[in-house]
Amino acid sequence: MAKQSIFGRITQLAKANINALLDSAEDPQKMMDQMVRDYNDNIAEAEQAIAQTIGNLRMIEDDYKEDEQAAADWGNKALAASNKADEFRTAGNAADAAKFDNLAKVAIQRQMQSESEMKTAEPTIASQREIVEKLKTGLNQMKEKRTELTSKRDELIARSKAAHAQNQVNEAVKAVNIMDPSSEIGRFEEKVRREEARVRGAAELASSSLDAQFESLEDLGEQTEVEARLAALKAKQTGQIEG
Repeated sequence: MAKQSIFGRITQLAKANINALLDSAEDPQKMMDQMVRDYNDNIAEAEQAIAQTIGNLRMIEDDYKEDEQAAADWGNKALAASNKADEFRTAGNAADAAKFDNLAKVAIQRQMQSESEMKTAEPTIASQREIVEKLKTGLNQMKEKRTELTSKRDELIARSKAAHAQNQVNEAVKAVNIMDPSSEIGRFEEKVRREEARVRGAAELASSSLDAQFESLEDLGEQTEVEARLAALKAKQTGQIEG
């Protein structure tokens, strides 16, 4: 009954629909971690049970081989005793012939007993072998499911970490949105813009001063030319008078 119970548990776990279990789980990662632990515990228990079942099977097989060897030995003894009885009978020794005939009968009875024990053990051996094979198959299925479950757990953890990292990136990007005037970059950009405006204002002021200076130079040049022409005019007049 215990063997059958363990086999039933192995079969149930091996056929478990992992995806369906994960869909209904509030925390799939924790559930899968627990499932992996459960699988490991049940696999260890199943391996012990299978080892015990195999050990029992080997004991029955050893007994069967002993009965088989005993049957062969008693058969040889029966043949030897019968041959010896024939020798005494041929020699006219009826008493010894009868004695060895009786020994041959005892050997045959022992042979038949061993063969009977073998026949009785055969169904048990066959049944135990079938159970062992089923247990081995169920155990292999459990190990395959454990591998699948472990792979899914690792995949889920990786995806969860990736999603968490992506969320952190999104939050960081949101925090430094250059279009958001409340962000650090927004404030820094405004400061730079004010500095640029100040520089442009200073440049414009400097340019205005230079234009004024050049205009003064132009006015001075014009006045100089006027005075030069006036001097030339006076010189011309003086020359005419003297002439």
